[in-house]
Amino acid sequence: AEQPTSSEPTEHPTLISAKQQQNSGYAGKEENVQTTHSITNVHGQSQVYTATQDTLFSNEAARPAMHALSLERVFGMNPVLPVYSLQDSDQLIFLYASAHVGIIFNHTLNSQYILQGHCCPISCMCVSEDRRWIATVDRGPRNMVIIWDSYSGIPVNTLFECHPDSSVAAVGFSNDTKYLATLGDAEDQQSVVIWDWTSKEQKCLCHVELNPKDGFQDHIIFNPNDSTQLLSGSKTHILIYKWDTEGLKYFALKLKKVTPATDPDVSAQLTTDPSKSIPFADLCLSRSVFHWKKLQVLKAIGSSIVVWEIGKNLIEKQSQCFGRIQTVHIQQEPITVLTITDTYIVTGDIQGNVRFYDENFLLVSWYTDFNQDPVVYISFSKELPKETNEEDYFQDVDPLIIRNFITSTINAKIMHLNTQTGVIQTVLQNDYDPLHALTCHPFQPVVAFGNLQGMLRLWDYNCKAIIGNRIFETEKQIQSITFDPKGLFLAVGFRTGAVYILDATTLQNNPQEIFNCIKDSIHLITFSHDSQYLATADASRVVSLFRNEGHTDSSPRWMFVGRYCSHYKPIQDLLFGVQLYSAKPRLLSVGLDRQLEQQVEYDLEKSESNKLLLISIKRIEQSAVPRCMTWYPFFNPEEFLLVSSDNYKMKLFNSTTTMCRNRKTLLGPTYGSPIRKIIVLPKATTSKTKSHHLAFITDNMLGLQILPMDGNPYKSSALICHPTGVSTFSCSYDGKFVFTAGGSDSSALSWKVNLDVLDAAAALGGADMDPFYSLIEGGRDGRFYKEMEDFFFYCQIRHQGTDMMKRIEVSTKIPLSEVPFLMRALGHFPTEQEIEDMFNEIKFSRYAETGKYVTDIDLEDFIKLYINHRPAFGISSEELLQAFNVLGKKNLLGSPIIQKSEMIKFLQARGEHMTEEEVADCLTHLVSKSGVYTAEECSLGSVIPERISVELFTHQILGL
Repeated sequence: AEQPTSSEPTEHPTLISAKQQQNSGYAGKEENVQTTHSITNVHGQSQVYTATQDTLFSNEAARPAMHALSLERVFGMNPVLPVYSLQDSDQLIFLYASAHVGIIFNHTLNSQYILQGHCCPISCMCVSEDRRWIATVDRGPRNMVIIWDSYSGIPVNTLFECHPDSSVAAVGFSNDTKYLATLGDAEDQQSVVIWDWTSKEQKCLCHVELNPKDGFQDHIIFNPNDSTQLLSGSKTHILIYKWDTEGLKYFALKLKKVTPATDPDVSAQLTTDPSKSIPFADLCLSRSVFHWKKLQVLKAIGSSIVVWEIGKNLIEKQSQCFGRIQTVHIQQEPITVLTITDTYIVTGDIQGNVRFYDENFLLVSWYTDFNQDPVVYISFSKELPKETNEEDYFQDVDPLIIRNFITSTINAKIMHLNTQTGVIQTVLQNDYDPLHALTCHPFQPVVAFGNLQGMLRLWDYNCKAIIGNRIFETEKQIQSITFDPKGLFLAVGFRTGAVYILDATTLQNNPQEIFNCIKDSIHLITFSHDSQYLATADASRVVSLFRNEGHTDSSPRWMFVGRYCSHYKPIQDLLFGVQLYSAKPRLLSVGLDRQLEQQVEYDLEKSESNKLLLISIKRIEQSAVPRCMTWYPFFNPEEFLLVSSDNYKMKLFNSTTTMCRNRKTLLGPTYGSPIRKIIVLPKATTSKTKSHHLAFITDNMLGLQILPMDGNPYKSSALICHPTGVSTFSCSYDGKFVFTAGGSDSSALSWKVNLDVLDAAAALGGADMDPFYSLIEGGRDGRFYKEMEDFFFYCQIRHQGTDMMKRIEVSTKIPLSEVPFLMRALGHFPTEQEIEDMFNEIKFSRYAETGKYVTDIDLEDFIKLYINHRPAFGISSEELLQAFNVLGKKNLLGSPIIQKSEMIKFLQARGEHMTEEEVADCLTHLVSKSGVYTAEECSLGSVIPERISVELFTHQILGL
């Protein structure tokens, strides 16, 4: 796998060679021949230069695993973006986009090659005339234009921030592929830039700022006969551009002056089905083109085509260059797509029809058997159809030769038409609806997907085929799904609160297995290990329980047990487990209550009809926000519950006591946002690695973590899976694949897990203490580590007594009583609860193995303790401002202010209670340390004003 180069594209002899292979009429132009190349293979040859159109999928099996998570399959597409035919001779290959990736799909082999390089959703893309080069653009804050070689799949050039103040709305190649045009999407000031992307440097040849009065331009194309002319369009204007060495100029045509009042724009005529996912208003439909031979511009408006006769001097003689304007009514249905192929004008319309007209707008061919939704894009094959025997044609009539083509519809459906045989084939059918639910089968290579249109599908990821589907008519919005551990049932939770329990194979259910006892969205759903219980958590913070009353030798009979509102903040996770000394299931939930984490256990045995009972409610967190939990694998005689919170910490709790004295606090993965869900990867029977692994998701990333956890940052790896947010994820039964759902981007991704790569990356991070030294400012040779050593040995002296006259015995350990003082000396000020957690972590660290308490700690273990317990990122000014906004009131200037009496009251009554003397002592010491007042001048009444602002608190009290 080769990385993209940002400044050196592939050499143009490759361009010429590719075009010669296709017998292109544009090959061999001298100005295209440049030799700038930096991508080479192991033999010193360019992989781009040596690639052919058969290279991409022929080397698929030989690609080595380079990352811990490799994107293997993409489910879904973005119908707003175009679809392009790349090959249509021996194999049918086309290009489309989904989320932040481009997909080259080989329909013949049922295989995908995924173009990965963007960190944000793709906003537009285009291909060159010979289909060799692909340009994809994202809409991120630092948007990129990446140019790919479609033969090898290698990115050959990257343009960064083509429009610094905005993203890119449209992009287009010139017909000779030498130039690239980008159209900015700033609402107030759009611009057009022409790039010579084949040069060594990212060279902007010319640019022009557009007049906002000309409307928002949403597409741009080059004149196929003249690369110095371009065309872009909005709902009100068409802009004609002309560029040369002196710059880029344009002329605007206002559509209202030429559009008949009886023939309005097609977008005004559309009455799309409200159930359709993509409104036409969101599409940038291409309805403006240059004529292939005449000096004309064609614009589809409604069911007509407006033709402008243009002159050669477009800009210099604006009043003369637009002569005759003609409106031709050519069909009844409103036109949605207008394009040109060979010597034909092609239209696609709202009824799904495709029509071909000659240069005189006479109908020469049409295809009305698609039986599909409105056409949004049409792309023709670069290969001409194979010739038919001459006797099949009349001697005095030219044969009608039309290239094969593909169409995409408003509902993410791609159709292929073989113009010689007349065969119409659906080559891709996607459901462009938000997808929030997916789950993997417990022992088969099957994953289930459910979207908000009520579509439930079963996908065999080994055979790469859909093996089952069901469309729910009554309940449509699927929010959560899960298989039971035995693979017998598939439970489906809807946003309406309905719960269906289906047969996992047929996807059917008995009418008695439909429950409508819940009125809010089911966002969590899970089975017990013995498949006898099903639990759900809904948006109203209620846990509901269902039980299978059927016997093992009879058909299942599910009954509703009861509900319990055990939380008054949203429920974060719901988890079944097994009781330690029996095989009976136990159910736990974790939620947010006054920003405190509560862990609730339910009594499954004593719960009767319409009555769910609780065993206990325990607070296991002081201030952090819980996100998720799972059962920790058995690494020692104890059973642990692993809880992840929003402060990037992982905590282990004894599963039997779940005491507030947590057994261990660990620094978790820190990838932009806290972990939202965790799953222990099942160990495959063929796995070579001995360690266990954890899969997790954050707001937009998917990652892996090596177990057991110890705070080593090199034991985890993560990458962006869905830029707009990942809804949920699930692991295959053998741990070889992870599937993620993108929610709003309507896509699901399949990731192949490569644990050997993750283990190798962790080994490169260093052994023993090296990874932890790297987390200390300056490392082991830095000043902070030296201070840590000095403080550590001073704690030994302090413990033995500083006024002792005898010789002090120096050891490698300090007693537990010195740990809080050493933590504070290093700048971390733990609360009393956190100090108790540290004591318990050290004290019980070897109790299960030895039955004895640990009463001291050495320097290396203390460094790990310090790194795992200190804040992952410290306290930011934004967090401090947020606290003032919550606790204080706005003054006349809009700044948050806290009254002194209120602050003292908060310190005394909230969190760990402080006495008035403790408050006064802390505040006066802080003020004296800030340097504003001396210790003698400090008193609570004199130095703390009645109204405290964020700035005063930060500078005068904290001294920051």
